Amino acid sequence: MSIDPRRLLGLAFASADLLLEVENGRVSLALGAAQRIMGQDERTLTGRAWRDLFTAADRPLIDAATSATDDGQRHGPITVRMAGGAARHVTLVLRALPDNGGRISVSVTPAPAPSGQLDEEGLRGREAFEDIARGLFEAAHVTGLELELAMVDFLGLDAVRQQLSQPEARALDLKLAGAVRAESHAGAMATRLSPDRFALMRAKPDHPDDMAQRLSRVTSVQAQAHVAPVDGGSAPARSLKALRYALDDFLREGLKDAPPLSLSEAMNRSVKRTLSRAGALGLAVSQRRFTLAYQPVVDLRTGAAHHHEALVRFEDGGSPFQLIRMAEEFDLIEELDHAIAEMAVKRLAADRTGAMKLAINVSGRTIVNEGFVDHIGRLLAKSDMAKGRLIFEITETCAIDDLPRANQHIQALRGLGSLVCLDDFGAGASSFAYLQELSLDIVKIDGRYVRELAGNGRDGAMVRRLVELCRDLNIRTVAEMVETAEVEDVVRKAGVDFAQGWLFGKPSDQPQPALKLTPVTPAARRAGVSEGWG
Repeated sequence: MSIDPRRLLGLAFASADLLLEVENGRVSLALGAAQRIMGQDERTLTGRAWRDLFTAADRPLIDAATSATDDGQRHGPITVRMAGGAARHVTLVLRALPDNGGRISVSVTPAPAPSGQLDEEGLRGREAFEDIARGLFEAAHVTGLELELAMVDFLGLDAVRQQLSQPEARALDLKLAGAVRAESHAGAMATRLSPDRFALMRAKPDHPDDMAQRLSRVTSVQAQAHVAPVDGGSAPARSLKALRYALDDFLREGLKDAPPLSLSEAMNRSVKRTLSRAGALGLAVSQRRFTLAYQPVVDLRTGAAHHHEALVRFEDGGSPFQLIRMAEEFDLIEELDHAIAEMAVKRLAADRTGAMKLAINVSGRTIVNEGFVDHIGRLLAKSDMAKGRLIFEITETCAIDDLPRANQHIQALRGLGSLVCLDDFGAGASSFAYLQELSLDIVKIDGRYVRELAGNGRDGAMVRRLVELCRDLNIRTVAEMVETAEVEDVVRKAGVDFAQGWLFGKPSDQPQPALKLTPVTPAARRAGVSEGWG
């Protein structure tokens, strides 16, 4: 069989064990170790629809990469999974040789599965994106790999979606995700920040305008892009912080008329904008321009409220989570925790029944500071009515960097008559380390393990095992985000002690009794009446 010299050039260019040639969407040639790499021989591959070789989740990526490969241009490497039962991943590099009649040469090499978890569109969640980016930053710092953060805005996407049916809109979302993935490092370093904004990490192949043109052509939606290079000389920790600020700023503000020249500059600009917000937050904290909302935490044995969690609400209506994160970043969190404790003690002192108990959140950064324990001691010394009625929930929004010191302060709070709870267990990687190192009274199970319990046997098993572990350690448990009677039944049967969620009451200006379950008679059940909360 005679081989076109251009094909030999393609094989040499591919520098791989297997070369595929794709023409009009089908494999027109396969040369090399096809059976070992792709699980099929060369004759079987020849004539196959190119995109059908890969899993359905990766086909939008394959379509985008194929469409974006212009004459003389190289695209990739991208890592994808082969279709079929075996979990077989390959890395592809595509090249459209000049004057090759539209044929695309593809080098194929075996590859490990991408690290971390991808969603159904092949995108990373924001948290996973940052975690993998940390590893890339470390690699760039050691090897000199040139990386950049690319931010992509699809203009007018809402108007386009409104003209589509639901299946058409879903197909467009998959196409957008595939196109963005095709531009990212290994096809696996992209995240969706909002319905029309994406971020991705990539090497430095070309100008962002070229990437925007490819994305616009592939998706038929106008794309705008900007890149912020990673400074290879910066420490990975600083690069990751810069990434977070840049992503937050892009999510809030979009692409600016004069985008930042580097990731460091992006961070600096965002910090300046954030500092103005932080200044307003600092003023709100110092002047106590916030209120507390109260949500019942129910004893599942009795159905009555055991205590209420006091949740901070700011006057401007801003997201408490974002403002608390900002408070931690700019060293305002301890002052905020002190202020919330003061308001909670004042509220307990005003309750002459002596029955109310309040739980307040305490940052991991605050609990290691001896001044907080001293402050609580002084507050309780002035208010006998509040003693034994204040519960502290240690949050994981900021990691505890000194567990022995934290445990010392936790025991001091317990010595003052307070219960101490570890909040959002399972939300962070350090949860089990905290449980091992800290002596606690209560563990609150993160809502993501609770919300879907009624239909998810795996999460139910996880909750049951955690409850057993806590029972062995003489620690009580709380399930948060209990929103349906079915989930309440599951956590009760799992042995959870307390539950919190909209099923029992939303946060309100004043502590309210827990909503009660209205029993359903057998006749009503036969008539199709469901249980309700009155």
